[in-house]
Amino acid sequence: MSETKLACRNLWKLYGSDPSGFLRGQPGTPSIETIRVGGYIPAVRDVTLEVMTGEILVVMGLSGSGKSTLLRCLARLIEPTAGEVMFEGRDILAASEREMIDIRRHKMGMVFQHFALLPHRTVLDNVAFPLQVRGTDRQKREARAREVVELVGLKGREGYYPRELSGGQQQRVGIARSLAVGPDVWFLDEPFSALDPLIRREMQDEFLRLQQMLNKTIVFITHDFDEAIRVADRIAIMKDGVVEQLGTAEELVTHPATPYVAEFTRNVPHDRLLSVRAVMAPASSRTPETTAVRAHALLASVARQVLSSERPVDVVDDAGMLVGTLSRDSLIDALYSAEVPA
Repeated sequence: MSETKLACRNLWKLYGSDPSGFLRGQPGTPSIETIRVGGYIPAVRDVTLEVMTGEILVVMGLSGSGKSTLLRCLARLIEPTAGEVMFEGRDILAASEREMIDIRRHKMGMVFQHFALLPHRTVLDNVAFPLQVRGTDRQKREARAREVVELVGLKGREGYYPRELSGGQQQRVGIARSLAVGPDVWFLDEPFSALDPLIRREMQDEFLRLQQMLNKTIVFITHDFDEAIRVADRIAIMKDGVVEQLGTAEELVTHPATPYVAEFTRNVPHDRLLSVRAVMAPASSRTPETTAVRAHALLASVARQVLSSERPVDVVDDAGMLVGTLSRDSLIDALYSAEVPA
C-alpha cells in the first residue's frame, strides 16, 4: 500500500482583519454564514485530505471554490490560518522561511497557467534557472537541463527564445523547468487551460507519458471534468472552500455524496467513465457459448457486444472468474439515465 506523501488536517484559510483570532473565538466549526457575518472571506474551510506517493490528485471546482488557494496552502506559498500541512511526515507550517525555501528548491515543482518564462533567456537557460538559483555549477545545471528538455520533447530547441515557440512548446518549457530540480511533489495549477483544445489534449498526453516514466506525487488543479477524468487517480470537488467529496471519478458519478457533486457530474459521459463492474448484475453460473467481458472494461468498449446480444453477457475478473452479468437494458440505463444503478 502506498504511503502518504502530502496531507493537510483541518486546514483553514480566511481573509480578514484577525482570522486566527476569529477561529480561536468560535465554540466549534463556524458556518460559512457565521464567517461572512464576522467580516471574513472563507477561501479554505476545514479541509482534511491525503495525497499518496505516486498519486495524481485532481482538485476541481468552479471559480472561487478555493482550489487554487488550497494548492498554495499545501505548498505554503500562502500562510494558512489554521491546521496542519504534513509533507513526508513533517508539519511544514512549523518550518522556518529558510527551511521552506530549501524544501521548495529541492522537493517541490510548480507549473502554473501562465508560463512565466524569462523572455531574455533561451529554452536551456529557462530550464536551468532553478538550478542556478540553487547554486548548481554551470556544467551540471546545463547537463540536467538538456536531459529534461529532451524528456519533454524539445530536443533541438535548446537555443530558442520563448517568443520563437508555440504555446504548447512554451508550456513544455515550463514543465521541464519544474522537473529540473527532481521534485518529490509536483503542483500544477490549471497548467493547460490557456492552450487551444488540440494542443491541450496533446499536453495531457505528454503529462501522462511523463508521469508513467517519473511516478511523481501530483496535485493538479482544473475546472474541466473531462481533463480530470483523463489524468486523475482521485478527484476532490470543492465548493465554498470545502471538499464536498473525494474519490475516483467513477465513485463521484455513481455515489455522489452531496446534491452539489451530483449536479457537478451530471453531464459526464458515462460510457467513457463507468466500468462494467459499476453497472453489472449478480450472476450464479456461466452462460454457455458466450463471450465474456472484463469487469474493469469501460462501457464504451463493450457496448457493441452487449447491445448485439439477445441475452445478458457474462462479466469476469482478470482471473476469468464469473463476477456478474451485463444486460442490454442495464447498459442503456447506465448510458442514458440520470441515475446510475447502485
